[in-house]
Amino acid sequence: MPDRLHFTDSDEANELIAQDPLALLIGFALDQQVTVQKAFSGPLAIKERVGTLDAGRLAATDLEPVFRERPAVHRFPGAMAKRVHDLVAHVADRYDGDAARVWTDAATPEELRANLAALPGFGQMKVDSTAAVLARRYGVELAEPLIPDHPTLGDVDSPEALATYQAGKRAAKAAARAEKAASSAAA
Repeated sequence: MPDRLHFTDSDEANELIAQDPLALLIGFALDQQVTVQKAFSGPLAIKERVGTLDAGRLAATDLEPVFRERPAVHRFPGAMAKRVHDLVAHVADRYDGDAARVWTDAATPEELRANLAALPGFGQMKVDSTAAVLARRYGVELAEPLIPDHPTLGDVDSPEALATYQAGKRAAKAAARAEKAASSAAA
């Protein structure tokens, strides 16, 4: 287990997401329509506001006021409070609150993929990126075959690598927008 991941500007948040499997999964759930730094700072904000990252206790908590408290945990506090609530309830019910069991219970890469894909809010891109982080930062061998060919957060091992990853992601999005605009103009 790494002592920290380099997904935020906060050492405390980076340590939490590295050392607490539920914090890592919550960060991935929040990693949508906000920066990586904002998404992965969310678990620390939730822990500070609720006093715990225990899946059962979070599942029994109305998270919307927690998400809306300023500064908001996410730019879409209502929707993301529900998504995180669904995630922690899933972990509490399916894995007895032990988020690491999402990967430690898997016996094959296919099972690991299925476990990740069953997490509320986890589509293919999050499954791929989570698998890459598990393989490259946590040494989860079953995740190795699931690593996609493109860069992911699994490649981020320093603040500089995060900046490079984010620049590449912005460039890819800009290229996709330009291609779409060119296709529309040609039609």
